[in-house]
Amino acid sequence: MHLILFGAPGVGKGTQAKLISKEFGIPQISTGDMLRDAVRQKNELGRKASEMMDHGHLVADDLMLELIKGRISKPDCVKGLILDGYPRTFDQAKAFDLLLDKLDMPHLICIEINVPDSEIINRLESRRICEACGTDYNLITNTPPSDLICSKCDGNIIQRKDDTKETVIRRLKVYLDQTAPVKEYYRHEDHFYSINGLKPIDEVKTEIFKILRG
Repeated sequence: MHLILFGAPGVGKGTQAKLISKEFGIPQISTGDMLRDAVRQKNELGRKASEMMDHGHLVADDLMLELIKGRISKPDCVKGLILDGYPRTFDQAKAFDLLLDKLDMPHLICIEINVPDSEIINRLESRRICEACGTDYNLITNTPPSDLICSKCDGNIIQRKDDTKETVIRRLKVYLDQTAPVKEYYRHEDHFYSINGLKPIDEVKTEIFKILRG
């Protein structure tokens, strides 16, 4: 199966992606990780990507597609994958479908996790993180120690700069502007599903697993 999870920051995509990866034995493929790996390896694609990014440009669609083609052809993707950060535009979505056809691979299953903006703002504004080990806390659902010292590693617990209310509102607008055309493209496909992300994590997981098991 080839899967993409839609949803604004804070809806729980990362949590669900980890659960799906573990249950179905498929990797989560991050375009950011792919780009960093290619640049580190200093291969031809990596050099081209590095040159574009060094000049402040987005990586060209055809180059991004070549990177993804190489990644999804690796043995760990035989059973499928979860895409993270791609496709981001209508043209990328169309090109990726054509690539899947060419490689005789199944088209994407698209699952949207829906959470109202007001709840997303509440979730992210309440989020705290250990700056040393990355452990997540939440002022509402997983209260950090009163001294704001991580219970796992004794690191400092902080609020990330992009979790303030003003920044979250900006992030939601960017997400809507960037993702709406891609979501509309996939909405007309046979395998587009929208689920309620307000439910507890286990219930959201169960609903997603049911969809994936078909």
